[in-house]
Amino acid sequence: MAKLDAFDLRILARLQEDASLPLAELAEAVGLSSSPCWRRVQKLEEGGYIKRRVALLDRDKLKAGVTVFIAVKTARHSMEWLERFHQAVHDLPEIVDFYRMSGEIDYLLKAYVADIAAYDALYKKLISRIDLSDVTSMFAMEELKSTSAIPLGFAGEG
Repeated sequence: MAKLDAFDLRILARLQEDASLPLAELAEAVGLSSSPCWRRVQKLEEGGYIKRRVALLDRDKLKAGVTVFIAVKTARHSMEWLERFHQAVHDLPEIVDFYRMSGEIDYLLKAYVADIAAYDALYKKLISRIDLSDVTSMFAMEELKSTSAIPLGFAGEG
């Protein structure tokens, strides 16, 4: 796909706000008629700019309102260990984000749980799957900002 233009960026911005918008409303919001808007959405999907469309759920209503960050330091840095660690984390639905970091922490995981007891159960599942030597858990006291929106300002740069 060619470079994104202003229409593409407006489409992406609106879909990040509400992916369930009817096509006619999306087209009107971005200043296009329905057919050209639909073709652009299809091209954005085919080009991989739109990976999938999802519903954002209310974690509190689903009893997963506690956010915990799990920092892991390790002396092991082999690909074999990383693959085992990745597999250990992959099948745990409570862990929603998993990053390899630079700096003092080697890996950072983000999990959603119901309470401290649920986190303890998650921790026990994790350590039963892989040997971890230095694990620090940090519980979010208050969520001040959380978004799934990707900043689009960089996309228009050459």
